[in-house]
Amino acid sequence: MVYECRRQSILQLFADKPRLNVCAPMVRYSKGAFREVLRDYNVDIAYTPMILADVFRSSEFARHDYTTNDRDCPVVVQFAAHDPADLADAAQLVAPYADGIDLNCGCPQKWAYKEHIGAYLSERPEAVQEMVRAVKAAVSIPCSVKIRKHPTDMRKTVELVRRAERMGVDWVTIHGRTRHQKSTEPVDYEAIRLAKESVSVPVLANGGIFTLADAEEMYSRTGVDGVMSARGLLQNPALFAGHEHTPLACVEKYVSLALAYGTPASIFHHHIMYMMESVMSSVERKTFNCLASVPAVLDHLSRFYGIQCTL
Repeated sequence: MVYECRRQSILQLFADKPRLNVCAPMVRYSKGAFREVLRDYNVDIAYTPMILADVFRSSEFARHDYTTNDRDCPVVVQFAAHDPADLADAAQLVAPYADGIDLNCGCPQKWAYKEHIGAYLSERPEAVQEMVRAVKAAVSIPCSVKIRKHPTDMRKTVELVRRAERMGVDWVTIHGRTRHQKSTEPVDYEAIRLAKESVSVPVLANGGIFTLADAEEMYSRTGVDGVMSARGLLQNPALFAGHEHTPLACVEKYVSLALAYGTPASIFHHHIMYMMESVMSSVERKTFNCLASVPAVLDHLSRFYGIQCTL
């Protein structure tokens, strides 16, 4: 983490803007350099990658992995946890450097389920309640939860959202797929609509947002207060600004920030690949995927796209 900086009220954003554009928490990818680029392209709130609360609490090395600055606002730090004390302690450590805390109750990965975090919590509202209470008692910044629709019974999804509201969360995010569904399967708009209509706190919708048209359909079919995108923003960080493809200026800014912030080479390469995939030919994509170093990526961008950045 870095210095305490100017923070921005997310609750005021919800009050002032009827539709919020949000960057989802993405493992490895929604880090500082990428979040900062998104601020230029109509993204209102950005989440960090999911962080294990117990590791963050106990390891100074792990805490150094989260960095922010006064251009990275507002930012929501997402934690995965199963113990209220771990989550509360982690929240206290990060609160001066964040605008909100989110509890991940939707990660579908098998390892997370075995660790009793992520989607494991979706059917254990009592455990979620204890953790939300612990966070609310420990910090003064807003707290939210992110869930997925129940695999078989929508009534359980509605009940979890209602209980989250009673717990005191400031907003809820719902992913319109179950933990067993693939990302290519359709989003359940009806599940999101029912969740939204069940509570008075703001509700964000996650899943299937790749274009402004996708966002508009989500709003018209669900009435949510904001939409959250993951893969869509990876492929086109400027999608909420109305760009069909990633502008070269966006790529250039990401390259500059990633180099300045010391982004690992593999993540740097993957981000550029995602951003440029739609404009690259299949032959170029194969060539680009074989580039093994940051200098090689920079040379490719310079020769083929005129993007000039140096180490």
